Amino acid sequence: MRRSVGRNVSFLGVLAVIASVGAAAPAGSTTPAGPPPKSPVAVGYGGAVASVDADASAAGIEVLRNGGNAVDAAVATAAALGVTEPYSAGIGGGGYFVHYEAATGTVRTVDGRETAPRSADSSLFLENGKPIPFAEGMTSGLGVGTPGTPATWETVLDTWGSKPLSRLLKPAERLARDGFVVDATFRAQTEGNQARFADFPASAELFLPGGQLPVTGSVFKNPDLARTYEKLGREGARALYKGELAEDIVTTVRNPPVDPEATRVVRAGDLTAKDLKRYRTLRQDPTRVGYRGLDVYGMAPSSSGGTSVGEALNILESTDLSKASQERYLHRLIESSRIAFADRGRWVGDPAFEDVPTRGLLSQRFADARECLIDDDKALTSPLAPGDPRDPAACAATGEAAPTPYEGENTTHLTTADKWGNVVAYTLTIESTGGSGITVPGRGFLLNNELTDFSFAPANPAVHDPNLPGPGKRPRSSMAPTIVLKHGRPLLALGSPGGATIITTVLQTLTGHLDRGLPLVDAIAAPRASQRNSATTEIEPGLWDSPVRAGLESLGHAFRLNPEIGAATGVQRLPDGRWVAAAEKVRRGGGSAMVVHPG
Repeated sequence: MRRSVGRNVSFLGVLAVIASVGAAAPAGSTTPAGPPPKSPVAVGYGGAVASVDADASAAGIEVLRNGGNAVDAAVATAAALGVTEPYSAGIGGGGYFVHYEAATGTVRTVDGRETAPRSADSSLFLENGKPIPFAEGMTSGLGVGTPGTPATWETVLDTWGSKPLSRLLKPAERLARDGFVVDATFRAQTEGNQARFADFPASAELFLPGGQLPVTGSVFKNPDLARTYEKLGREGARALYKGELAEDIVTTVRNPPVDPEATRVVRAGDLTAKDLKRYRTLRQDPTRVGYRGLDVYGMAPSSSGGTSVGEALNILESTDLSKASQERYLHRLIESSRIAFADRGRWVGDPAFEDVPTRGLLSQRFADARECLIDDDKALTSPLAPGDPRDPAACAATGEAAPTPYEGENTTHLTTADKWGNVVAYTLTIESTGGSGITVPGRGFLLNNELTDFSFAPANPAVHDPNLPGPGKRPRSSMAPTIVLKHGRPLLALGSPGGATIITTVLQTLTGHLDRGLPLVDAIAAPRASQRNSATTEIEPGLWDSPVRAGLESLGHAFRLNPEIGAATGVQRLPDGRWVAAAEKVRRGGGSAMVVHPG
């Protein structure tokens, strides 16, 4: 995403550079020189951070240098992303946190997903019995769920952290107050939201100062968010869930502050103070599958990431992907994804409301029963009917097929590791690019539109949909933060943004590295394919323009060009104890990989 004004330097150094080139200038002013490029890979000792943003990665590295652990660094990095990537994540959203604890050799997770109001039911997005237009759910109070990100920070710091939240928020607080340098990606994302932001005075004032788009190379400040971070640091993360800040959120959701001259239909939500006060994160066991002698851990429902990646890996286990041609590798990858998405659509939802057969979905017996559907000479047809993980039968289906519904594609992922061997994979989001488009007045952050991840109505009325809205229910997610262990010790960790394409991005990156032998940074950079039980498979230009496309089309695959799929980050532990931090080379303007002591 945004280019920082420093490269592989401490966060304080970054801020010093910003101060010297224009921290005192108003938002939209220009700086004398543009920022240097980011690095997608770094190798060294003492810990590592990988994110999409150099300022955010620098914040995490600074925490590690000052004795913090991987959890501390993850919180500091996430808070900084809330400043520099406000359209992807922030305290108005939620996410999923996967943690490896070196002292015990265990992997645990925290579900910090947003929740629906207690008043919500399956008709949340229906009007006169029919679904409202998606755009009207997207930009509304109706789509806003109770945020989970601040509660996630509180939970993980109480459980595994070593530094207080107040200290970890300081880098982001300074960054919000003093400003960061706008790059072309930030400007383009603002432009993509210009019409929405203009309809909400608080959003327009923050992101369109003077009614204009921020200028590339200018310094962008968010003093309201700096004050909000200072409040959370002083009073604790729970300050977002009760008191003045909670009241401001509730008022904004229930009475969206729309410009009187706007013509947009903006529906009110029904979030209450009790919804915020009752919010709790969920500490739970991860998903786990064995793959090529490794242990792959992921996020259990309410996310479908762990079950879908795990099922697809189990399906691929029987194929020697290291020796397969590129065409056969991609064919198998596409078909395993198609099958996993068919099964997640039928079975995966919030386990507090749905009987999710997680163990069955992750069983090798079920994967073997589904793998037999794959024909190396012919592509499957979507939508594919699901199987029954409770009673697997070879090549059998249960019920009717249903298409995969749309999911917003903007999120962010960060990965951290420390000198003790602790590792974090953390994916967080506000859903669509720009979330709901609604900024909480005077607080400096956008609210999520995460409830649009629910099915507005069943995709196929004849098929049970486990992802309909409900009171206090968590919408199904595709976020897939993943940690891989070898003999009980971390080998790598990774994740990606991208809505439903997160699952396919993580799957392809894992197999590209583990099976195809690509260095982690090259596995991340490889051109991607994403099949989600739909008639066409999305592919990036690197595959669209490749001869392999014609070979796959001869098998019956149909493709649709997608300029960019996902934006992964990861860390890897080398046998000599060094860490590799890896991020995107090009996607989203390139990512930022840093280590404490390069070498």
